[in-house]
Amino acid sequence: MKKVILSAALLGLFLVSCENDSPNIDDTVEDFQEVQIDMSDFSLYVDQDDIAGKSANSIEKCVSMKNLEYRLSKNKGLAKKMYDIEYNTRKAIALKNQGKGKPGGGNGGGGSTPTIFEGSITIPVVVNIIEQFSGQVTQNQINSQIRVLNEDFQNNNSNTVGVPSEFAGLVADVDVAFVLAGVNRVVNSKASWGTNDAMKIPSQGGIAPTDPSSNLNLWVCEIGGGILGYAQFPGGSEATDGVVIGTNFFGETNAGGIYGKGRTGTHEVGHWLNLRHIWGDGRCNRDDFVADTPSSDAPNYNCPSYPTVNCRTADMTMNYMDYVQDDCMYMFTAGQNDRMRALFVAGGPKESFVN
Repeated sequence: MKKVILSAALLGLFLVSCENDSPNIDDTVEDFQEVQIDMSDFSLYVDQDDIAGKSANSIEKCVSMKNLEYRLSKNKGLAKKMYDIEYNTRKAIALKNQGKGKPGGGNGGGGSTPTIFEGSITIPVVVNIIEQFSGQVTQNQINSQIRVLNEDFQNNNSNTVGVPSEFAGLVADVDVAFVLAGVNRVVNSKASWGTNDAMKIPSQGGIAPTDPSSNLNLWVCEIGGGILGYAQFPGGSEATDGVVIGTNFFGETNAGGIYGKGRTGTHEVGHWLNLRHIWGDGRCNRDDFVADTPSSDAPNYNCPSYPTVNCRTADMTMNYMDYVQDDCMYMFTAGQNDRMRALFVAGGPKESFVN
């Protein structure tokens, strides 16, 4: 797949948009002048066609970036919207690091230029199940998926004790709680739903999302092609907003094997909260836009030994945004935490979850 190339005209449009969207407040203008935001590395596509994202046994863990490419082709305004979200995310993190703004509180700060949202976040979850026969997805799977999400986003994964000392000081408690808000089920014998969001469209046999401005919608179905799951990044249409997980990889289930411990959900919700794959979907010069994660040039699979060195640094293979098996991923970083929390500030794409 091609790398995004921003023409001079398009880049100018982005910059004009950012200027026009800025509040007309003197201290906000001052913050813009004092904080330099570098967007030169921003990209919306994977870097190389040969980064297939498949393990040796043909499991394709995540196709979020492929789904993004599909969505970009359908929505000509999506690239600009995601650029703006990224710009504001970087601005919020830069202001926090420079001690500007007034972080905290339900309004994401209270200052004219909010920084990172502080405080506990509760996200209601609606599970939309498209099963080939009634009861295929059990209540135990549903309950275990909610529990695993809470463990991972609250730093209660028992395997975190295995984080190497090099990364131990970076482990974050994201302080996000997930609560089950509802379950929708339909029976449909379709063998494969693919990755173009058909499972979200009732006219195609799917289930429409439930109020995505205040709920995380999870779809559980047979995706096909050995795919575990995918998510929509912030900025996309509400009609398709949420996460899709393959039936055998939703919650705790023996059918998922080494990917049957619920961590596909954690990985995909990370994407939904604006995290990229930890290797940046490219070679050593491509980044995941998080300062405290090391550079790498490809995903890791199975359960790698430490250190696994690429791009002259040890890979953070235990990060939830890599492709290792479920038992071997057990941390988010402080930088990833900041990136996720930047979505919840006043005016952010997920502000409605906290206000």
